[in-house]
Amino acid sequence: MHTIYHNPRCGASREALKILHERGGEVRIVEYLQNCPTKVELRGLIEKLGIKAEDLVRKKEPVFKEKYEGKTLTSAQWISAMVNDPILIERPIIVRDGVAVIGRGQEEMEKILN
Repeated sequence: MHTIYHNPRCGASREALKILHERGGEVRIVEYLQNCPTKVELRGLIEKLGIKAEDLVRKKEPVFKEKYEGKTLTSAQWISAMVNDPILIERPIIVRDGVAVIGRGQEEMEKILN
């Protein structure tokens, strides 16, 4: 089963969900703007993605520019920022069998589909 952290207003997220449905199998959809991951869940996703917390932050979002641009934060502080403002979480995140990818583009999707 795949889990997708999904924003239905995001074209890349909708495309990733479409690909998952086309490939068949069960898909668990987490609309993370309504059901934000906890700090523990975000830490787990970051670990599965193999990235730093800051790398999961969408730096083009207005809330980033208003509150965080130019600041140096620890991983724990970035995670708190994403919990407080979930729009900052990069999307879509797709998880399967303990592995996660940010599903932007076919190449990234293939890493988790195969």
